[in-house]
Amino acid sequence: MRMISLIAALLFVLAGTVAARAEMPAVPAGAVSAEALPSYPKPERVTVGAHINDILALDLQSHSYRLDMYVWFRWKNPAFRPWETAEFMNAFDPADHVRTPLYETPEVMPDGSLYMVIRQQGIFSNKFPLQSYPFDTQNLTVAMEDSVYDTSELVYVPDDVQSLPLTINEHISLPGFMIGRPALRIRAFSYPTLFGDLREGAATDYARADFIIPISRPRLTTGIKVFMPVILIILCTTLVFHVHPDYIEGRLGVAITALLTLVAFQLTTASGLSEATYLLLTDKVYLLCYLFIIATLLQVVRTSFMVQRGDTKSARASDRRAQMLLLAFLIIGAAIVFRTSF
Repeated sequence: MRMISLIAALLFVLAGTVAARAEMPAVPAGAVSAEALPSYPKPERVTVGAHINDILALDLQSHSYRLDMYVWFRWKNPAFRPWETAEFMNAFDPADHVRTPLYETPEVMPDGSLYMVIRQQGIFSNKFPLQSYPFDTQNLTVAMEDSVYDTSELVYVPDDVQSLPLTINEHISLPGFMIGRPALRIRAFSYPTLFGDLREGAATDYARADFIIPISRPRLTTGIKVFMPVILIILCTTLVFHVHPDYIEGRLGVAITALLTLVAFQLTTASGLSEATYLLLTDKVYLLCYLFIIATLLQVVRTSFMVQRGDTKSARASDRRAQMLLLAFLIIGAAIVFRTSF
């Protein structure tokens, strides 16, 4: 009897152990407990950099430009895929863009970080300020932003460990422009809206990286091309004051021809630019020249009345004074325009 009781007790304990194990959740093979998983600080710091491979096209009328560039990312937490969540915010035609990852999966760097490079090709847009045209400096900007995580979870930092965070192919040639030193600007960008998401209590910031390529026109050659015809027109207009006041028709013909030629040059100069609601530097110079020619025409009309009264000597003296005053007005006005346009 004692043996039977002992066997019954053992069977009862064994049954209880089996039942307890049945109630425990199953742990998959190879699983790691939460305590064993590595922890990563927040926000995730994603190191970014870029290389401009080529500037394929530039259109001032549509404020657009086509770029071919490489962008790389380095980060620690494998839960993030920053090359996929990165969005180019100033894409001119998103359907025209091509994004090509150079690796199928992120590469592991010697320091344990993850590394991915993408090649981005497409047309970007940035509104060009033209107030100082033709001596303006424009920025070809590529604005990249993480479209999923806000700055509490992910931020961008510039890659300045081995080289500059933004470099450019030194063999790039952009006809009519000089390419300056590129720069990378990283900032937090906020939207004044929640995009209708009722789960959000306040607007959040997103990490944004601006890759900036400054371009400008060579001032000497550009100034000669744009303003040399204007100078020649003004010089021809001043010859009116050296023609005898008796030749009224000839003097009027020279001034009117100069005025019409100046109008044609202005239309030609602005033909390659987009419409602007403000005055360009060239517009201000042309405006001064218009005033000069119109004032010359008024002087010719004035001296014609003096000649009709037989006062030719006073008419010639008036022409000399008018020439000096108008040239002084033109030079001072041009100096003020150029000084306030830069």
